[in-house]
Amino acid sequence: MWSEFLYEHGDILYMVVIGYFCLISLIAATVTVIDKLRAPDPSKRRVPENTLLLLSALGGSVAMYITMVMIRHKTRHSKFMLGIPIIILFQAVVLLYVSGVLG
Repeated sequence: MWSEFLYEHGDILYMVVIGYFCLISLIAATVTVIDKLRAPDPSKRRVPENTLLLLSALGGSVAMYITMVMIRHKTRHSKFMLGIPIIILFQAVVLLYVSGVLG
């Protein structure tokens, strides 16, 4: 049944997945920049670190990591400089498994 669904609707599903990752990547990069802009002013509310990590885990990890390195934000925090690449690696393994390369 699942294979029939994929055969009939694979193109639409592919576009939805690509659209999702584009959107979550844009959101992750934007939130990272917003947090960087708020950092110098202690009176402004910062984006919680857990929110940044959640956005990364939801699919925005590559965009967030690239953004953080480009704008030099959170680059001294091992939670981000090690954590996000670990999330990227995990997501890559899942993607390879789901696509059939590892399964």
